[in-house]
Amino acid sequence: MAKNTSLYFRIVEGRNLPAKDVSGTSDPYCIVKVDNEVVARTATVWKNLNPFWGEEYTLHLPMGFHSLSFHVMDEDTIGHDDVIGKITLSKDAIGSQAKGVDSWLNLSKVDPDEEVQGEIHLRLELLKDKNSLRCQVIEARDLAPRDISGTSDPFAKVLFNHHGAETSIIKKTRFPHWGETLELALDPGDLSVEGTVTVEVWDWDMVGKNDFLGKVEFPFAHLQQTPFLEGWFRLLPLGNREADPGGKLGALRLKVRLVEDQILPSTYYQPLIDLLVGSVTSPTEVEDVSALTMLEEVTTVESRQDVAMTLVKIYLGQGLVVPFLDYLNTREVIHTNDPNTLFRSNSLASKAMEQFMKAVGMLYLHEVLKPIINRIFDEKKYIELDPCKIDLNRTRRISFKGSVSEAEVRDSSVETLHSYLSSIIELIVGSVDQCPAVMRVAFKQLHKRVEEQFTNPENEDVKYLAISGFLFLRFFAPAILTPKLFQLRDQHADTRTSRTLLLLAKALQSVGNLGLQLGHGKEQWMEPLHPIILRSVASIKDFLDKLIDIDHDIVSVVPQRAVFMPSVTIKEGYLHKHKAEGPQLLSRFAFKKRYFWLTSQTLSYAKSPDWQVRSSIPVHCVCAVERVDENAFQQQHVLQLITQDNDSQMNTIYIQCKNVNELNQWLSAIRKVSICNERMLPSFHPGAHRSGRWTCCLQVDRAVPGCSRTHSAVTLGDWSDPLDPDVETQTIYKQLLQGRDKLRKKYLQVPDVDEETENKEKKICDDILLDGAECNVERQHLGQSAAARLMAVIKDLEQAHATFQLREQHDGSSVI
Repeated sequence: MAKNTSLYFRIVEGRNLPAKDVSGTSDPYCIVKVDNEVVARTATVWKNLNPFWGEEYTLHLPMGFHSLSFHVMDEDTIGHDDVIGKITLSKDAIGSQAKGVDSWLNLSKVDPDEEVQGEIHLRLELLKDKNSLRCQVIEARDLAPRDISGTSDPFAKVLFNHHGAETSIIKKTRFPHWGETLELALDPGDLSVEGTVTVEVWDWDMVGKNDFLGKVEFPFAHLQQTPFLEGWFRLLPLGNREADPGGKLGALRLKVRLVEDQILPSTYYQPLIDLLVGSVTSPTEVEDVSALTMLEEVTTVESRQDVAMTLVKIYLGQGLVVPFLDYLNTREVIHTNDPNTLFRSNSLASKAMEQFMKAVGMLYLHEVLKPIINRIFDEKKYIELDPCKIDLNRTRRISFKGSVSEAEVRDSSVETLHSYLSSIIELIVGSVDQCPAVMRVAFKQLHKRVEEQFTNPENEDVKYLAISGFLFLRFFAPAILTPKLFQLRDQHADTRTSRTLLLLAKALQSVGNLGLQLGHGKEQWMEPLHPIILRSVASIKDFLDKLIDIDHDIVSVVPQRAVFMPSVTIKEGYLHKHKAEGPQLLSRFAFKKRYFWLTSQTLSYAKSPDWQVRSSIPVHCVCAVERVDENAFQQQHVLQLITQDNDSQMNTIYIQCKNVNELNQWLSAIRKVSICNERMLPSFHPGAHRSGRWTCCLQVDRAVPGCSRTHSAVTLGDWSDPLDPDVETQTIYKQLLQGRDKLRKKYLQVPDVDEETENKEKKICDDILLDGAECNVERQHLGQSAAARLMAVIKDLEQAHATFQLREQHDGSSVI
């Protein structure tokens, strides 16, 4: 039984941060670390002590983790960035709250003695016949860097009851190999002492005091009962943490949620998959109860988006995503009397369509919007239509004619917005062929269902509004409003650009509404944009007609574990590749700029996007993709790609990214496409083999096994996540398990959960299965039959989980 851990966190905002600059403000940003490894960096909010970020991330961590920390920094253009404070949450603290953490948390001071990381390999043995304690200090890995070079000079101490011994110092490494045996001669009275054996790791400094790197503690009584202890042990902080400063360093508003699941073998989930598939493939009446409709009944408002995305992935994996959406949309359309309210709620149908567009259409979104978004960010024009918000002081900065009037600002803004909006509409209406076929077919089905339901002439536009409501209001407009959240930009927009994006998003929403609500809102100052919006309605309708003019059979069955076809570029952009044939070059000259493309089959690169000759690396040859220590090339944000060719020859290329977010995105993307590779390495070298030895562990042999563990399954969750039917079905099972009692009460009239309930469920199921042979089965019986089958599947999965857990506990106790 596999383990799956996902960590979701949202950095909402900060408040009352201390001023770090002479101007009396700060330029804050957040660094997020999992077990002291940086996994994300927010954008910088300039000159603000109450910053808003609103950035969210999902991290998949199959290996688990110990702590999550948020470091708030003040960015400085000259010198090192200042540390404002941090918040650390342990895994246990996050997991102890069913709905996760959602609150304001005070920042605390960053204490170097608490910033420890890594593990140490030890063997401890109590030699009673010699009255001595023997400790083999073998090696350590992933220690915290304490020196400016990005390394440390570690040595270890063994301490017990006033006895102590030290290893030698190994300089310039975070992966020391000591291989030393330290022996403490004990007094006869020491054997009866209830003390603690402590192994500490320190960074030696020639000037000043040594820096603490971590410790491990063992109860002496445990050593008296066990012949010896051996293994890798996690290093812990010194434990001299100061009290909460009471908010003097400010606070962060965070949302953090931990999801841990034990994943059963695939065969156990197949009955639930069959019920979900049967919901959309079996010919039933719209009103009939199915596993899917019952799932919708027990889905809460908070969980609806996650459930919708999970279902989209399940049906993508089954090649049934279009019938699935058609099933939900048909029910929504049938149950809607007023066409003005169609898909306006956050129903499962609405959320499923929204998540579906993100899952299959993000590359399409980037192709359409990226050029105009980049243009808006580059031009940074001051635009304002609201008379109450026009700031003439700001306009003087962009005018050489002296002061300007509000009317001139307004006219200039209208002209610029016309230009931007015209470009956006032109890009969208010209993107029919770029839109994924599966999206077009889904929209075609939606158009058909709405047209069949609303046949009156006055409802002629409803079939267009149903599609444009999703495509414009829930896809294009949100991406224009917040480009960073859709990975269209690396940074949030500044205040001026943000206002421009907001006005354009409002205008595009009106375009998506086909201009039907123009002039009825409170924002009458948007009226100058009404003519271009109304003029675009005809072209938008024509675009939607062309969009759904597609053969339904063109959508091929989607592969079980991939969203993208081999030819689709999943990620691309300029990076810097290390020129391995020039070791004599200085590090900063050894990285050459290249344009990279990643598909599900190859990672290729060339001198420029239009360069004809490309070098390619097959994805199936990837053995590991990992970070590189800064001291390897004296460069930041470097990753290494380790591959194995057909002759079993190992090759490594080094690639530098421009920042930590780009580094993590490329690491994650390559790991996702190679996650099913068979020859993945268990360990790697975080350094480089230079000057005859590895820069990380200082070993001479190039072929020596890696000194750190690989992280091949650690990825950032986003629209490009590979499909994993077992994990996704487990998520649905958990949602159904939480709502089981509600379904029992409604469909089986059995409110109590006990043996009598199970017997009654079985009887209902048996009776209805017999009745099912008749042609005229009452709808109530059909609902009971579907519910009884679903209850049986849930119970089987519950029992399977219990059986596997007992087996794991038994195996664990046997090992001990």
